Amino acid sequence: MSAVLGLTTHRFSRAQYERMVEAGVFEPNDRLELLDGEIIDMAPRKSRHATAVTLVGDTLRTIFGPGVTVRVQLPFSLDDHSEPEPDVAVVPGSPRDYRDAHPSRAFLVCEVADTTLAYDRGRKLAAYARAGISEYWILDLIGETLEVCRKPEGGGYTERRAMSANAQISPLATSGPPIEVRELLP
Repeated sequence: MSAVLGLTTHRFSRAQYERMVEAGVFEPNDRLELLDGEIIDMAPRKSRHATAVTLVGDTLRTIFGPGVTVRVQLPFSLDDHSEPEPDVAVVPGSPRDYRDAHPSRAFLVCEVADTTLAYDRGRKLAAYARAGISEYWILDLIGETLEVCRKPEGGGYTERRAMSANAQISPLATSGPPIEVRELLP
């Protein structure tokens, strides 16, 4: 528990959060995620953001091919107090492997950011690094860059670089051809 303005807040576990979801505590259209024990309202899906999420998902499906599942805006079991819904996560196995539980491992996680850039570079980056996600991308729609974060250590990444729309990137976990950053941008 942490103190905010002298008030104590309650930190939820992932199990408690999932029970609340199953019990119908939230409205069906509520866009929420659990991060570090806090239930966070997610930003509305704008058209440009939705287009970028679709482009990233389609591109990663092509690059990775069979043997992985590319999940788009679905729950991810990060740790006991976090169940974010990354814009795109490339996870091992097939969709049926996650029938009874959300994935807890990923080859790559990508967040598409416009209004959420500070959150994605801050709390989300720290949470993904603590969980050992080996590659985390932030597609910055405002700056039209791809921020590539690799080598998690503690609450950060030891390798971070911003790539322009003209740059090419190859995900660590695949030997597929490089991706041009511009292919991911709307």
